[in-house]
Amino acid sequence: MARIHNVTEFIFLGLSPSREAQKVCFVLFLLLYTAVVLGNSLIVLTVMTSRSLGSPMYFFLSCLSFVEICYSSTTAPKLISDLLTERKAIALWGCMTQLFFMHFFGGAEIFLLTVMAYDRYVAICRPLSYRTIMNRQVCVVLVGVAWVGGFVHSFAQILLLFHLPFCGPNVIDHYFCDLLPLLKLACSDTFLVGLLIVANGGTLSVISFGIILASYVVILLHLRTRSSEGRSKALSTCGSHITVVTLFFGPCIFIYMRPSTTLSGDKMVAVFYTIITPLLNPVIYSLRNAQVKKAMKKLWIRTTKLDEK
Repeated sequence: MARIHNVTEFIFLGLSPSREAQKVCFVLFLLLYTAVVLGNSLIVLTVMTSRSLGSPMYFFLSCLSFVEICYSSTTAPKLISDLLTERKAIALWGCMTQLFFMHFFGGAEIFLLTVMAYDRYVAICRPLSYRTIMNRQVCVVLVGVAWVGGFVHSFAQILLLFHLPFCGPNVIDHYFCDLLPLLKLACSDTFLVGLLIVANGGTLSVISFGIILASYVVILLHLRTRSSEGRSKALSTCGSHITVVTLFFGPCIFIYMRPSTTLSGDKMVAVFYTIITPLLNPVIYSLRNAQVKKAMKKLWIRTTKLDEK
């Protein structure tokens, strides 16, 4: 079927029809998004400027923080600005662009979290070969693979949606352009496309989550031969990553591993994985990691000394 161009823009219903609630949400989400950008930027800056954080684990952490800033920025600024307007509109091409970059950065984060799990496996199970296996060149290649994987995933999602005809209505019961709400507006049978979208996004999430779980099962089995002190030290480096993985993959699997339907709670789940999770990541890594806290303290001291001069 040829694409129909009757729809040139989409209208968001947003989080709430109440103007008072929207004003409260504006202040809340502005503060949360500011914290996301500042918190993750602080981790990137700390890793880049600290010699003590030169291991591959912290290189991947800085890359993850950068992805979190980009990922949250695909939806949060539009959400915040729309909370102050009566008519929450986005152009058709703007909608497709937002959708592409959201799945691009989201896919890159999935691959990056998987790479970080592999890094922990090598560090704990093959410590003598760690520096050789996870050298700088390999780390850069793995991050590049994560970006390419995110692009391929997102391109496939957009390709599935791009050829659907949109001839009206154009009202999206959401606060950003996402796949499942858009499928409801298409003027054709979307059953097959919905299955392919679930297969793409859901399968990627489940397979990556399975690989991460498998890597930690191997790590736990390997740690049985270590002393209690060795187990405690090894697990402390994995705890933050496991927490972040659970927070990120839980909502993704909930949204994309089910039939192509939308539920009333989807918007709240979306708020969690687009704003709350990117905010929690720097908090989790900084509070649970003594080296990161120490490096941040040194960065703060250096910064204050420069300001005094």
